[in-house]
Amino acid sequence: MLQRRLLDVSERIRQVREELAVSEEQSRFFEEEADDARLRALVSETPVAEAESREARRHADTLARHRDELRRTIVELERERDALLDRMAGELADQ
Repeated sequence: MLQRRLLDVSERIRQVREELAVSEEQSRFFEEEADDARLRALVSETPVAEAESREARRHADTLARHRDELRRTIVELERERDALLDRMAGELADQ
C-alpha cells in the first residue's frame, strides 16, 4: 500500500511539473503582452488602450498566481513523497 501511494505521488509530481512548464511559458508570454499593452496605453493615452492594458495585466497576474500555486503543489507533493520514503525506510529497517 505504501509503495502504491509512493508511485501515485511520484506520478502526480511528474504531471504537475509538466503543467508548470506550460504555465511558465504562458506566463512569460502574457507578461510580455501586458508590458506591450502598458506601453501602448502610455503612448496613445486613450481609454481603450488603458482598458486593454488593465485586461492584459489581469491575465498576466492570473497566470502568475496559477504558476505559483503549481510550484507550491510540487513542494507539498515532494514533502509527501519524502515522508513516504522515510516510512518505507523505517519499515525496512524494522524487518
